[in-house]
Amino acid sequence: MMAPFTQTPPAAHALPIVVDSPHSGTDYPPDFGSVLQGLALRQGEDTWVHELWAGAPAHGATLLAARFPRAYIDPNRSLEDIDLALLDGAWPGPVAPSRKTELGIGLVWRLMDGKPIYDRRLPVAEVQGRIERCWRPYRAALEQALAEAAAQQGPRWHLNVHSMPDDSRRRLGLPEQPLADVVLGNLDGSTCDEATIAIVEEVLRSGGYTVARNDPFKGVEIIRTSGQPQRNWHALQVEVKRSLYMDEARARHSGFARLQHAFDEVLAALAAHVRRQLG
Repeated sequence: MMAPFTQTPPAAHALPIVVDSPHSGTDYPPDFGSVLQGLALRQGEDTWVHELWAGAPAHGATLLAARFPRAYIDPNRSLEDIDLALLDGAWPGPVAPSRKTELGIGLVWRLMDGKPIYDRRLPVAEVQGRIERCWRPYRAALEQALAEAAAQQGPRWHLNVHSMPDDSRRRLGLPEQPLADVVLGNLDGSTCDEATIAIVEEVLRSGGYTVARNDPFKGVEIIRTSGQPQRNWHALQVEVKRSLYMDEARARHSGFARLQHAFDEVLAALAAHVRRQLG
């Protein structure tokens, strides 16, 4: 069994900053059993996102990245986000399907851009195995990194980083309108303070990128649980448009270096803000 994630500790003076990329995994387990192959199966990947943020440790942050693909099991979903239409038997625990499950992209994905991933129903034990091998280790590592960042109940900052297809609004069943280059999500202000989101927004705008807040992505389960600004725990989801850095074959293009530099500037500005807050 492959290691379910990679974790890189701070290379500089450690700051209470954690960057996690839960969807950039490209190691497809042999028991996936999908009828889709190649690029048709890879549409859900946040390919290269952990590399875009690879400078995080140099700024004192911990960087965590999943190695398994999100379609296999999605660490940014609740364990209750079960798609009963995918299972061959009754689920033994609580079930609370979300809007994502209605779209076929719950805890374990049933659809990939509207196409069935499987020609079978999954045994309950198979889904439970994915939870134990992938979901729990990733979430435990993230929780531990966040706990260490906020040692002795201090403040902490968490960037949950992703990519988004250019046709995200169509995939979400939303009216068509231009998609910003970067979408910052804090569940409508409930997971981080204005200062944190404003710093990230300002740096990206100054780098020539368009930025939107909470439209069409507000954030999902990970920042919902990690962001508690009333405790000075700030969590922000960052979605970047895929065409800015890779082509349809998921290969990096010339925009990658520019975007990586922009995210490095974001990390530098956030680190400076954190140092000011720590006094």
